[in-house]
Amino acid sequence: MPLVNAKEMERKALEGHYAVGAFNINNLEWTKAILLTAQELKSPVMLGVSEGACKYMTGYKVVADMVKAMMETLNITVPVALHLDHGTYEGAKKALAAGFTSVMFDGSHYPLEENLAKTKEIVTIANFLGATVEAEVGTIGGEEDGVVGMGEVADPEECLTLKETGIDMLAAGIGNIHGKYPANWKGLQFDALAAIKEKIGDFPLVLHGGTGIPEDQIKKAISLGVTKINVNTECQLYFQEATRKYIEAGKDLEGKGYDPRKLLAPGFEGIKEIVKIKMEMFGSVGKAE
Repeated sequence: MPLVNAKEMERKALEGHYAVGAFNINNLEWTKAILLTAQELKSPVMLGVSEGACKYMTGYKVVADMVKAMMETLNITVPVALHLDHGTYEGAKKALAAGFTSVMFDGSHYPLEENLAKTKEIVTIANFLGATVEAEVGTIGGEEDGVVGMGEVADPEECLTLKETGIDMLAAGIGNIHGKYPANWKGLQFDALAAIKEKIGDFPLVLHGGTGIPEDQIKKAISLGVTKINVNTECQLYFQEATRKYIEAGKDLEGKGYDPRKLLAPGFEGIKEIVKIKMEMFGSVGKAE
């Protein structure tokens, strides 16, 4: 199955009251683990790629070609969207040109009028190429590949204005942050989310910083219109922990345990484990059947 944009999977998620996981990929192991898990669970999925990860993997086209070839070779039949996460204005255009089927243009750090103007330009390009666009208002707390947000809560009026640019998904800050949540985190601000939903109606909302948010808060967010949840840090942590155990047990010193195919295997299985947990939590399992 070829890559798809996110429009249909987001529409179905909104109607079915579940969320599609957007799992960031960082290399071949990440990509393969997420695709195989999505296929096994019959779940739609979005592969998120930050600009930093694209650079690490030597470019947008390399990433797009790898994902397409892997899907063909693995006979992936569930809907898969390749999505640029927290893209700059130039990065979003490069990703679309390389074959990404969805992009997030993060103009949240611009004044609102400039954010709107740049978002409209990206929407025009994406529409021509059959891709979908996510935009952000009210920055997400924490840091994501050098993009630092202070965790502002989105203004419902600004959300409506941004929606009217023609975007397909809206990331609105509601107290969520990137990375690990601190012990004194106060939780998601559901009154803010409810106010946004009341203003913009039934429209796909995106929850960034999906790592570590309690399951009851995840499910309440979904009930209020969240249809896409981003997960990155948790995959990294599961990969790190499994790799650490392998090395601390001395497995890399046994036979050819140093072979990267063996060395990376536990982390690969760790990613599959957390992706399965998240897909079950988000309610997307079986939705691609």
